[in-house]
Amino acid sequence: MFSIYPIPAFSDNYIWCLADTAEGKALVVDPGQAQPVTDYLKNAGLTLDTILVTHHHPDHTGGIAKLKESHPDVRIVGPEDSPFANVTETTRHGDNVEWQKIRFRVMATPGHTLDHIVYFTETQVNGAPVLFSGDTLFIGGCGRLFEGTPEQMYRSLNSLRALPDSTAIYCAHEYTLANLRFARHWLPQDDGLIQFEQACHELRQAGKATVPSSLKNEKALNLFLRWDDPAVVETAKAYGAEKGLPVTKSAEVFAAVRHGKDHF
Repeated sequence: MFSIYPIPAFSDNYIWCLADTAEGKALVVDPGQAQPVTDYLKNAGLTLDTILVTHHHPDHTGGIAKLKESHPDVRIVGPEDSPFANVTETTRHGDNVEWQKIRFRVMATPGHTLDHIVYFTETQVNGAPVLFSGDTLFIGGCGRLFEGTPEQMYRSLNSLRALPDSTAIYCAHEYTLANLRFARHWLPQDDGLIQFEQACHELRQAGKATVPSSLKNEKALNLFLRWDDPAVVETAKAYGAEKGLPVTKSAEVFAAVRHGKDHF
């Protein structure tokens, strides 16, 4: 009954469409552009009735006004206390958002922005529980810290790391190969990263998305979730010594990795 489809936008965004094909209804996540959504819904024979927003950045919200014009009754759910105020329903950490008998748990994940939230459901879609992670957790990476602190992002990612391993990570950008280039620079002998990078290259060469990945895979490969992995800790300490950064706690390991990626 339920399926999730990627709607490409801009150069590397994904607007996720969750479809109830039996009833012809659609929910979309972070529509930064309206036209790709409109075109996709028309071709798929779906009617938009709900929009989920993870944070206020224009590449996640820029298409909402136009979609509202063509779908005046659309439900728009977004974080409270957000610079993006054009919602019909605000939500916050611990709330539930229901759509077509699917219940999403809202989790606050400040770091990339202060208003950032994600949506998680244990309901299996395409064979797995679902996390719409916005710009908090990417495949092989995490969002830049435009507003929050490393400590905030560490805590946000730690909360996501506790979700079921089978969770499918539906992030909002196709950043995977760039993230893996950095990861391979830090851990050039990591066999898992070598194999995953090759698999992702093949997907992209075939015109396919590298998203979603599983949380289990991300915990094994994503440097931004491996703050207790001895190989990552060792590299982070060496990097911290070179850059004058303290690296003793897990949050500081994460901060060193984030600093390394920012200056890669």
